[in-house]
Amino acid sequence: MFAQQLVNGLMLGGAYALVAIGYTLIFGVLNLLHLAHGEVFMVGAYVGLALALAGFSPWVVLAGAMLGAATLGVLVERVAFRPVRNRGSHVTPLITTIAVGLVLQHVVVKIFGAEPVAFPAPFAAAAMTIGPVTLTTLQLLILGTSLALMALLELVLRATPTGMAIRATAENQTVAGLMGINVSLAIVATFAIASALAGAAGVLLAWNFTGLSPFFGVKVGLKGLAIMLLGGLGNVTGAMLGGLIVGVVEVMSVAYLASSYRDAFAFAVMILILMLRPTGLLGARLQTG
Repeated sequence: MFAQQLVNGLMLGGAYALVAIGYTLIFGVLNLLHLAHGEVFMVGAYVGLALALAGFSPWVVLAGAMLGAATLGVLVERVAFRPVRNRGSHVTPLITTIAVGLVLQHVVVKIFGAEPVAFPAPFAAAAMTIGPVTLTTLQLLILGTSLALMALLELVLRATPTGMAIRATAENQTVAGLMGINVSLAIVATFAIASALAGAAGVLLAWNFTGLSPFFGVKVGLKGLAIMLLGGLGNVTGAMLGGLIVGVVEVMSVAYLASSYRDAFAFAVMILILMLRPTGLLGARLQTG
């Protein structure tokens, strides 16, 4: 029982971690919160829904959601962040992103309606048993995809020119510019990567919960923001770890307490950890290890 719930929690936490990493990347580079990130996540899920209903394969659905969310993320950066990011106020970007999030919600309601819709399963259910743990093909897909995307992000940040430019920009934008780095391009790349991960998480969680609504991104966005704080502001590895912890705590609370307590228990654990370690599990800064 415990081993099974642990695997279920890691599966859910992997998807949560992808959302939290997006918050972390953007905060690490701009020192600003992207409060429309949950809605970018939601739009990515709806792009995936449209592709799934059109009969495309799960990999096309996932790739399309990531591409759609990345495009939207770059647009949000251009509209809501770039005009105000150098004005010295941290409040203005918060307000503009809240406004963008509300606009995205209403656009999706207009197109798809306000009622929850069923998200098609990627393939027929099948299961394998490994000792005390039973894994479905869907669980393997969700967990494997989450871990693969997190590993790929680590590789990008550590070993590619784009990743190095993002890390240098996070350290100091002025110095990065003097070193010849195109800071604006690094910021755009950050939004594209963060939003693509959110789009992937949208599809993975829609597969897991088998349903989708225009307000799907509100709760998940709040959890992603809290996970970022739990892991450490701007700490990518901390966001990964925090997401996995929250996923496991949620699933364990459902298994051993009641489903109605899942959110309250998860947030209570986060509050307790932050009281003991205010800078988060791994400290605050943009890093990959």
